[in-house]
Amino acid sequence: LSKGCMMRRYRALRRIETERLILRPLTTEDADDVFEWVGDPIVNRFMPYNLYANVEQIKEWIASIDEGHNHFGFELAATGKVIGSGDVSFDPESGAYGLGYNLNRAFWGQGFTTEASKAMIQWAYEAVGTRDFVACHAIKNPASGRVMQKCGFRFERYGQYSRFDGSETFDAAFYSLHLD
Repeated sequence: LSKGCMMRRYRALRRIETERLILRPLTTEDADDVFEWVGDPIVNRFMPYNLYANVEQIKEWIASIDEGHNHFGFELAATGKVIGSGDVSFDPESGAYGLGYNLNRAFWGQGFTTEASKAMIQWAYEAVGTRDFVACHAIKNPASGRVMQKCGFRFERYGQYSRFDGSETFDAAFYSLHLD
């Protein structure tokens, strides 16, 4: 198969349908929806990436997403609006797959993050053969911890994580999940 065919096939395999969501790779056409949360300082407060300033930065980021990061956009099945994104990708430091997620705050508290996270975990279990997962959240963001707990993660330890550019460090709770 050509590289283009292989990429289309891989992207097709990365489509997950849940009760209310379609999880799929982000495209540059999603940039306006994505900007609603990655450009929001309240959503960004505990994220490792810096706040995005414009839609063009989002398009560049989407175009740069490595397929190996297993990144998914969270699309509302009923409307087609992309309301969040997340990934489940190999973390060499832990030897497990790290779970991450981010959601437009207009949709917080409605169970979308838990629904999407459970679907990504199940996908990684079935499609990649992953059995071990890790995740962490800022201690000042307990709602993220509740998502992890609802997905079956167990508290491991306290520690810290920093923004990618090192500009801020957060006290954090670290979790793990093992599936047989």
